[in-house]
Amino acid sequence: MTGLLVLLVVALVVIAAASLVGPRLRVAAPLLLVAVGVGASYVPALAEVHVEPHWILEGVLPPLLYAAAVSMPAMNFRREFGAISGLSVVLVVISALVLGTFFSAVVPGLGLAWGVALGAVVSPTDAVATSIIKQTPTSRRVVAMLDGESLLNDATALVILSTATTAALLSFSVWGAVGDFAYSIAVAVVLGLAVGLLNLAVRRRVTDPTVNTVISFAVPFAAAVPATALGASGLVAAVVAGLLTGVLAPRYLSPQHRLSDSQNWRTLELVLEGAVFLTMGLQVSSIVADVHRDHGGVGTAVLVAAGALVLLLLVRAAYVAPLLLALRAGSRRGEQLRGRLEEFQSTLGAAEGSPDGTAGVDARSGRRLGRARSQRDVERFALRVTRGLADIAYFRRQPLGWRDGSIVVWAGMRGAVTVAAAQTLPEDAPQRSVLVLVAFAVAALSLLVQGGTVGPLVRRLGQAGDDTEAQRHLTEERDRVTELIRSSAASVPEPARPSGEPTTEQFLEAKEHRLAVIAAQRSALLDARDNGTFDAEVLEKALANLDAA
Repeated sequence: MTGLLVLLVVALVVIAAASLVGPRLRVAAPLLLVAVGVGASYVPALAEVHVEPHWILEGVLPPLLYAAAVSMPAMNFRREFGAISGLSVVLVVISALVLGTFFSAVVPGLGLAWGVALGAVVSPTDAVATSIIKQTPTSRRVVAMLDGESLLNDATALVILSTATTAALLSFSVWGAVGDFAYSIAVAVVLGLAVGLLNLAVRRRVTDPTVNTVISFAVPFAAAVPATALGASGLVAAVVAGLLTGVLAPRYLSPQHRLSDSQNWRTLELVLEGAVFLTMGLQVSSIVADVHRDHGGVGTAVLVAAGALVLLLLVRAAYVAPLLLALRAGSRRGEQLRGRLEEFQSTLGAAEGSPDGTAGVDARSGRRLGRARSQRDVERFALRVTRGLADIAYFRRQPLGWRDGSIVVWAGMRGAVTVAAAQTLPEDAPQRSVLVLVAFAVAALSLLVQGGTVGPLVRRLGQAGDDTEAQRHLTEERDRVTELIRSSAASVPEPARPSGEPTTEQFLEAKEHRLAVIAAQRSALLDARDNGTFDAEVLEKALANLDAA
């Protein structure tokens, strides 16, 4: 027991040290932790350390993905959902099939079904690994796409893995696989929404911030465990619960709860992320020993892994290139619609003022309908128009070019999900130890090659011409948010100023006025967030400042 406690303490110290030293050495902390883990795996006392893959898939990833989903700006996720869904589903399926063909060709006696299973293992990008890109000056659209992709693509990969394993052992049905995937996602989404709503309903009634945070730690498991028990994706359920919580928590939870949540979840994220990468490194020696024992060497497996990584990057590049063209075409179509949307917006005021009920406006054509529409209908349409114009402005300000496409391709790193999923392969899989080593080598090479060079790549590609424009826009956004805060504060009537020394009652009245001002300011900021009319990051910082106030 003492030895385990010492090991835990050392692990926490190493995680903290890597987080502090990494930025100074210009090396991502996950890379340092993997290196430390690899070195520690050859220490005799640690050589036999074995981490159950289900501990990672079911015990570590749900809270990590939940935390990432809670902190992700919902408006950016919505705007990039088309690209995210393609990267999370279509690209994973293509990668698994291409890699499956490759593995079945280069690994003797493997077969296509087991090849696709291994292809599914190495196809998804890792949410923890892609956190490296956030430390670089990258376009926010790129960060949103990579974040969203890594949140959702695990479900696709795990469903393909299960289907391919079943096909190898029993039989395979294309429609059965499609049905399994649809069921897995649908049930996970329903459970995630239900748990997210229940989470907020319970926690808004809890007054103690510490107790509230403890309850929040149970939320990702409350979503993931039932989903897994029903044969659905527990990870998607945790992500959906996190997205819903991130959107609604600023309106439902108190400032004390939000601040407590933020600090404690950041701490938990740091520990869990570090533990994931340390355990990745710690398993090296045992995996290598298994391959040496069963197959006499690791050289071939490493070469196969290198080839698989190159192929993964080529497939990703081949997919991202037309994706960027499609996104740019969509931006051009939005520009063409901007004039009509502005006309709709200018006529909505007159429609709202009609004395005989509001005249209806068709959401697609914009033409007035024969029967009157309610005020709520017009408000909904006005919100859609406002969001549409905000989206068009967002895409115009942040166009995606070949530099961004290169970063999207290179920043798609593999990590702990790949290693953990590989170890769930059945014991009777052909050359199982080799397959596990290939998966580990792909993840390790991805972190080393891509993770170690993505920072210099971003700086080398650079967007010097865009930096000034981006900074100017951020300054304008801050000024607009400041003006919104001032105007919303002015809407709250001020109490009478005391002529002399304020009494206790007057002091309490002034305090209540200050709280009412903050509430009005937060409400205005949240309405602006939902409309999408301001930069998401600027709004998040302003809301955090008001929470602290």
